[in-house]
Amino acid sequence: MSQPPTPETGVPTCYRHPGRESYIRCQRCDRPICPDCMRDAAVGFQCPECVAEGKRTTRSGRTAFGGLRPTNAGITSFVLIGINAVVWLAIVATGGGGSRLLAALQLIPLGRCAPTGALENYYPNIHSEAVCQSVNGTWLPGVADGAWWQLLTSGFTHVALLHIAFNMFALYILGPQLELVIGRARFLALYFLSLFAASALVLWAAPEQQATVGASGAIFGLMGALLVVALKLRAQVQGILLWIGINFFLTISVSGISWQGHLGGFVGGVVIAGILVYAPRGPRRTTFQVCGLVAVVALVALATILRVAALT
Repeated sequence: MSQPPTPETGVPTCYRHPGRESYIRCQRCDRPICPDCMRDAAVGFQCPECVAEGKRTTRSGRTAFGGLRPTNAGITSFVLIGINAVVWLAIVATGGGGSRLLAALQLIPLGRCAPTGALENYYPNIHSEAVCQSVNGTWLPGVADGAWWQLLTSGFTHVALLHIAFNMFALYILGPQLELVIGRARFLALYFLSLFAASALVLWAAPEQQATVGASGAIFGLMGALLVVALKLRAQVQGILLWIGINFFLTISVSGISWQGHLGGFVGGVVIAGILVYAPRGPRRTTFQVCGLVAVVALVALATILRVAALT
């Protein structure tokens, strides 16, 4: 690989510029290089060809499924946990179950009339704000009344300590693993679309005036996604299936738990993860993933709009 000295001078010359004497060699291929061809390396200098080859063979900064590899795979989950904690503290500080903040953030398909001073209760036979005012009640609008933000905010709303503790522990366990595998942007898409899918099924299947809160829909979406990723990577799924089975058993056996939100989030997570991890490899993978996610957004939005139209 070394460039021999020229017969005239006996001095080595740059392999790219034969007319230039060179006493520096590439640290990778050992060929002489002139100052114009010298490229800084970790140790010494390299020639342009070796630098280009190094870039081609260096490990990609992307995950196995096309996302940018995060430098800190836990930061996104910690931010989400922090938002949930702040909202919970605000609700506790403003009255807990009777908090006006809770009444605004929780998901209610159709508005309801609550006794003034006892917002956790409601009159089941009153469906009109005018009638609610006539009995000196407090009208709490639902999604069908224009409170669209509840589709999102309900996923960051908790009242019971055990509820938020369990959800945030699950997010702490699942979130960094999935973000490391699919990348930060795709993880956020998975989390929020699972949340919206959960809210959509709550609108369709839960009682019209029942309030739903909690990040459980998004958490079940992460569970479904983890199962899909494990199947794709041909990893052991028995433990994941056992964990999912236990959680669904608790969902249907413990009163007061929204099976609609859990099921909607899980199905959403499975579909979204399927789009992300089974997208064909190649330069068009990201395009395929984006189109698939847009299709999910459109379906969830259509389901929500149709249900709101039916309620109103």
